[in-house]
Amino acid sequence: MTESVAGRFPPAVLFDLDGTLLDSAPDMLATVNRMRASRDMPPLALAALRPTVSKGARAMSSVAFPHLSAEEIAALVPEFLDIYRQELGRHSRPFDGVEEMLAALEQAGTVWGIVTNKPEYLAREVVPQLGWQSRCAVLVGGDTLAERKPHPLPLLHAAEELGMPAAHCAYVGDDERDIVAARAAGMPAVVALWGYRLDGDDPIAWQGDVMVDEPQALLDPAAWPVVG
Repeated sequence: MTESVAGRFPPAVLFDLDGTLLDSAPDMLATVNRMRASRDMPPLALAALRPTVSKGARAMSSVAFPHLSAEEIAALVPEFLDIYRQELGRHSRPFDGVEEMLAALEQAGTVWGIVTNKPEYLAREVVPQLGWQSRCAVLVGGDTLAERKPHPLPLLHAAEELGMPAAHCAYVGDDERDIVAARAAGMPAVVALWGYRLDGDDPIAWQGDVMVDEPQALLDPAAWPVVG
């Protein structure tokens, strides 16, 4: 395989899903607001929930129900996932520029896939709604393997499924655990600054290889880290 050099797209790219490829915050908001309505609570504003979307169901439930204990929040997760499955894809959209970026990668011969902490069954339901089922070469969910991000195993497994050394893949994610997982896997990391972050998050401290403000910037092969 030809090694990547500066100014070329990587041979393979793996992406986080929520907050990186997909703006799923509106689906999540619909989910927690249905939960709140069933408890006679007023709707939550998107701005209050959006920063926690990449943190998972417990984090979002904690924002929606701040008066509950950690144990009570954990008990809400099955309800959250059940309602979210009903709202899946109804309100969410790819971030602006994502479709163009994926098309550019494909045109260059780059293969791409998804490594997410979302349960695999939910990820596999949403991918066809986006028309990506025949384009996404590998999909690894948070419960596909014994470990999930920030452990490197999901990224290493995805690279193996693609038949690529980890060092020949780039990983793109909007959360610290994405970058931690990529670094541990020996995979060049792209910090997606357009995603979901808490006010106290410091993307510079994550030590990704490059930081990108918007998906459109990744239309330029020079914006990608050198891999291989």
